[in-house]
Amino acid sequence: MNEKYNVYLVSDSTGETLDRIFLSLKSQFANFEYEKKEYAFVRTEQQIDKIIKNCSDTQNPIILYTIVETKLAKYISNTSQKNNVPCFGILGNLILTFSKLLNQKAIHKPSAQHVLDDEYYKRIEAIQFTMSHDDGKKLDDVSNADIVLLGVSRTSKTPTSIYLANRGLKTINIPLVLDQKIPESLQSKTNKTCVIGLIADPERLADIRRNRVAIMKEKNLKEYTDLKFIKEEVEQSKKLFKKHNWPIIDVTRKSVEETAASILKILEIQKNK
Repeated sequence: MNEKYNVYLVSDSTGETLDRIFLSLKSQFANFEYEKKEYAFVRTEQQIDKIIKNCSDTQNPIILYTIVETKLAKYISNTSQKNNVPCFGILGNLILTFSKLLNQKAIHKPSAQHVLDDEYYKRIEAIQFTMSHDDGKKLDDVSNADIVLLGVSRTSKTPTSIYLANRGLKTINIPLVLDQKIPESLQSKTNKTCVIGLIADPERLADIRRNRVAIMKEKNLKEYTDLKFIKEEVEQSKKLFKKHNWPIIDVTRKSVEETAASILKILEIQKNK
């Protein structure tokens, strides 16, 4: 039986960066049993002392930290070493290496990435736009979108749209259902908006839809979960995408992040044409 570890994620900011790094790290180990504890906005030695004390009271503690203030980063490293707690700084060596490469000192300011600049407001605007255009709503201004996602029900259109919006891209998603019309402007040869078709394996869609219907407790949705009907839906969507030469992404075995990465690559290619 594998040992269980207590992982302490310590950040001087929101902890978002550290959490994502740990997510990537743990995915590389198939038999990693752990319990995660997160500490955000850690900016004093007293806070670190309390965390180290908590570590001493647990089995197999590990500290991962993103602290950019040099004195505090050294303090957590030295204090952990004194208490025999494995401790790893995620950004320290990278910042130092970049500092030497760029021949300038780093500012070592916590939360420096969370500034209210133009890029921030662009993301907020994209999120607002995307949420108000979810599921085929407000298609009269489709030309203002950076990306338009098309696909039958349960092809991850909404979560992918939200993820892209967080990257600052105004995204509209349109479900391919009988009563949903696709704007004529998108079907025009002069269309400049990046339109992408999402498809998935029909059997996988059937499973997802059955679970969805069970949660909704709807009984009059037999066609919605019928495999034969779903196969026809997917085939029709493929024909539509091919007719207009829209790129197609199969999301069956893709996470939202992987789908979004493929979309961003397509967008980059189209912009460089």
